[in-house]
Amino acid sequence: MTRYDRQMLAPQMGEKAQAALRSARLLVVGLGGLGCPALLYLAGAGAGRIVLVDADRVERSNLHRQPLYGESDIGRLKAEAARDRLRDLNPDVETVPVAEALDAANAPRLVADADVVLDCADSFAVTYTLSDTCKALGKPLISASALGLTGYVGGYCGTAPSVRAIFPDLPNNVTTCATAGVLGPLVGTLGALQAQMAVAVVTGMTPSPLGQLVTLDLEGYGFRSFRFDRAKEPEDGIFPFIARTELSPGDLLIELRDEREAPHSLRPDALRLTVADFQAGPVSLPDAKRVVLCCRSGLRAWRAAKALRPHRDGPLALLAAGDAA
Repeated sequence: MTRYDRQMLAPQMGEKAQAALRSARLLVVGLGGLGCPALLYLAGAGAGRIVLVDADRVERSNLHRQPLYGESDIGRLKAEAARDRLRDLNPDVETVPVAEALDAANAPRLVADADVVLDCADSFAVTYTLSDTCKALGKPLISASALGLTGYVGGYCGTAPSVRAIFPDLPNNVTTCATAGVLGPLVGTLGALQAQMAVAVVTGMTPSPLGQLVTLDLEGYGFRSFRFDRAKEPEDGIFPFIARTELSPGDLLIELRDEREAPHSLRPDALRLTVADFQAGPVSLPDAKRVVLCCRSGLRAWRAAKALRPHRDGPLALLAAGDAA
């Protein structure tokens, strides 16, 4: 028996589908709780080439939900540790580590070379950046998000609407795995679903997972699913995320993090304002070719942009700066 005999016996697979999987080029962004199970199943299934994108290092607090890594990997770059583990799991799969954070600057290059993109980063900025890039390049995107005991996974772009068509606005508040917690079985389930959707896209299974959203509630043990093939793309309020390297001298940079959160802004000439300043009414701003609103995750920047848009013509962009060094 060969490595892939069991899956090739499935009526949806066979030799033709296995050959398609063997020649597939996959981009996986985020090698954490979602990315680890997705990668284990994609490499095990015999995906041809997987590019592994993550700038983080393995921490002990990761291990309960990230089964690619062990104690000996603590402190290593996730991209390199994942490469080594996947090579041991299936040496037939080409794994390419990219120890970078995904942003609007490197996304076009990375996405252009992929047949299917998996968004496993669970980050607003990454999700919308990947969605915008995949939509522009016509690439399928499988994106998931998890928190506590709930989450969802969907197939976007390619032949389906983008993430913005389903989620045109960000949530009212931000809770993350670091602040609200998450259980390993939840992200394991969602990551496995991402792998299945990616395999389905590559091999042409029907119905296609593109245009499908699956929600998961492990507290009530419920799955729900619906299709969104006819969802319309938003026509306004589309604020793109940009990378730090894409700031130009003509941009007006507005720093929404206060001095305690970010003692030093990305640029010394940045204006320090708050979301409340914009929501209170029109804010007088200097002339500029583009206004760039900066915060940690992108959520405050999004809110400020929504409040500013009725009073300001011209381009508005968002910058998720992450945690201050």
